[in-house]
Amino acid sequence: MDLMEEMRGNEYVFTENTHAAQMLDGLNDLRKKGQLCDIVIAVDGLRFPVHKTVLCAFSPYFKGMFLNKLAESRQNLVTLHDVDPEMISLLLDYAYTSSVTITKNNVQALLSAANLLQVLPVKDAACRFLRVHMDATNCLGIHCFAEVHACTELQNLSLEYALENFWDVYHGEEFLNLPVDKLIELTTSDALQVEKEEIVFKAVSRWYLHFPDEREPLFPKVLETVRLGLINPYFLVDRVQSLPVVKESPSCMQLVEEGKLYHLLPDRRAELPFNRSKPRTSSHYTQVIIAVGGEDDKVVLRAVECFTPSTKSWKSLACLPFAISKHGIVACGKNNVYLAGGEFPDGGPSRNVLRYEAVLDTWQEVEPMLVPRSELGLGVVDGEIYAIGGWDGSGRLDSCERYDPTTNTWTLISPMKTALTSPAVATQGCNLFVTGGAVLEDGDGIHLVQKYSPLTDSWTEMPSMRIPRSGAAACSLGDYIYVVGGWHASTENTNRCERYNTHTNTWELRASMLEKRYRPGIAVIGGMVYVLGGEEGWDKYHQSIEAYDPVEDKWVFAGELPTPRSSLSCLSMQINKSMCRDKS
Repeated sequence: MDLMEEMRGNEYVFTENTHAAQMLDGLNDLRKKGQLCDIVIAVDGLRFPVHKTVLCAFSPYFKGMFLNKLAESRQNLVTLHDVDPEMISLLLDYAYTSSVTITKNNVQALLSAANLLQVLPVKDAACRFLRVHMDATNCLGIHCFAEVHACTELQNLSLEYALENFWDVYHGEEFLNLPVDKLIELTTSDALQVEKEEIVFKAVSRWYLHFPDEREPLFPKVLETVRLGLINPYFLVDRVQSLPVVKESPSCMQLVEEGKLYHLLPDRRAELPFNRSKPRTSSHYTQVIIAVGGEDDKVVLRAVECFTPSTKSWKSLACLPFAISKHGIVACGKNNVYLAGGEFPDGGPSRNVLRYEAVLDTWQEVEPMLVPRSELGLGVVDGEIYAIGGWDGSGRLDSCERYDPTTNTWTLISPMKTALTSPAVATQGCNLFVTGGAVLEDGDGIHLVQKYSPLTDSWTEMPSMRIPRSGAAACSLGDYIYVVGGWHASTENTNRCERYNTHTNTWELRASMLEKRYRPGIAVIGGMVYVLGGEEGWDKYHQSIEAYDPVEDKWVFAGELPTPRSSLSCLSMQINKSMCRDKS
């Protein structure tokens, strides 16, 4: 810089850029000669004469020791324990030179010593070195080491690396020696990158077989993290069930049976623990909510769209072949969706039944119902579909009929005790529950709950709901049936939620939704209840989506429909990611 630029009036500011380095060189020279040193650091018999001022300047550990009147502040000799003397030598060199050489051989010991002495620049440099040299053979060791030494960024990065490169990682030696809690941390993660779930089982089997006697009591807890519902059923029987540690453990066999039920009884999947069948993010499949048709304040819709709760994004699927609302929709079998009945734009009821095949992304007409029904209830029990009540164009119906997908035929079953429209239907086990509905001309809701048993072809009146409702939505989750929204003359549209406990045979109120909803859609994903759209009053159509957490008993807004609507039908489904296309 020009001399005149350093002049400030009568002042001249002089800066020597090499001063700091010269000071360090001078202090280091004094240290090497043992001159003016006022403290000795002892480690494993080795002694390092140094200056307290330098120690306090580069290490908060020493600063706290000497300035906070600890016993060491009055001593001339300080002994450090559980640390490598060579690393202390390197850190003291760094204190006097600002330089340290990090190698593969010393990086972990150096990081440990820097962490102890709180020398953050060296600790961060060691973390960067480990990150650069991370691979499938050492990422697990780095992760565990980083966790012990509170290197949060490195801890997260190494875990992410292990999850993304799981195939190579689980074939390595480090994987075999993982503590069980770290293994479970890996295999529990939704972010685990595996082409198929069978790989996860092969990995935990390899881990178990490395120390089978020691790990046998731990294996049931490990097997819980393998999503057996996503494993090919042949692999489940031939490989999982046949492993001796599984076959000889009642807890493991219970998990296997649960996986078999997932495959054998797809209609009852909502009653199984969701965390053991949720697709991982790397899977070719994803869990979505299918929203079908409905109506807004202008038109009846043909749109069929799928919503991914984790990203709050919408994708388009094949449209309905015709516009319809006030229909019923269920999932039956493996990835087949059936839509039945409904109301055409001209107000007429429909007998039509459509089947959506997710693999082909197409709708096909199947055998129509025996009776036209709009505002019907639709449910599925043991692979057969039940159409309940509804409006046939002239009056409310007590008649019900059953569809057998294997023969493509409909058969009348015993009628309900009460003719009604707009009930909310849910399935628990082998029984169908029909809740509420409208029986009067003004569409007023009722408390009535009717249970249908296919085994006896009979209807039983169950304990009534707390709130009368028509146009509500119902779903099954675990041991409960949830009923939300709807309409009654005394309350008009409601945001109230209640649930039926199948064990105690009682209804209880739960937290209310954030908005009142009549004729909303409902679906269950990941242990959460999602309620979509619906009406509030005569001229307000909701676009919002709410999600309910049964553990927290709390509703939150979880997204929006592409357009406001009511009288839509919804369900949850696993579909191939490639089948969704961007919504135009």
